[in-house]
Amino acid sequence: MDTPQTFFGWIALLWDQYGLIFLKGAGIAVYLAAAGTALGTLIGLLAGVGTAVPIDVDTPLPQKVLLRLVRGLVALYVWIFRGTPMMVQAMVIFYGASAVFSWDLDPLAAGLFIVSVNTGAYMAETVRGGIQAVDPGQLEGAQAIGMSHFQAMRLVILPQALRAIIPQIGNYLVSNIKDTSVLSVITVGELFYLARSAAGTYLRYFEVFFITCLIYLALTTAATLLLRLIEKKLAGPRAYALVEDPGA
Repeated sequence: MDTPQTFFGWIALLWDQYGLIFLKGAGIAVYLAAAGTALGTLIGLLAGVGTAVPIDVDTPLPQKVLLRLVRGLVALYVWIFRGTPMMVQAMVIFYGASAVFSWDLDPLAAGLFIVSVNTGAYMAETVRGGIQAVDPGQLEGAQAIGMSHFQAMRLVILPQALRAIIPQIGNYLVSNIKDTSVLSVITVGELFYLARSAAGTYLRYFEVFFITCLIYLALTTAATLLLRLIEKKLAGPRAYALVEDPGA
């Protein structure tokens, strides 16, 4: 096999030999980002709703203690995972589980857990802000017609809050597609990890990571366009036609 003499020659050779490997790594990155964002959103919802439950003078003492404990645990969780890099979290969780508990974690499962809890820490604050942004009169009105606090949150407040934070969820998804690259430190076979292995064969790092850059760019662009389409669908039509009720 002749050695390529040009930049695009190397690109063609590397893609021909490692194209399927690059696509496999991209698929794993998308899986980790999408599943991690979904699970992180669920974690953030639970944490955000838990901290949004009001505590007043009429709240029974056991419930007050429980709610304050929940708030303290959520605050600690958010503080730790927002205040440390995901790469460090990956090292501590993956290698710490082996050293302290003798757990032999699967790298992919550990990577999904890390992306999920990291996203959940950011989502907890996002959800809390989304809930606080809803007009307080909505909660008061729901309780006035006999709804409990949790019924009002589930049926009235959360749907409005979720609609408001969908753009932020999209931002986390795009960020997670890129941030899965840090999981290479725990041998997760995502795009960056496999690209680094491919680069070592011919020592053509620039060409390999140029291809990798284009793949990441394609993934994040596709995710952005999809999320904009979803936002547009949720926003509904811009023009509304009033139809008279024939029975009125």
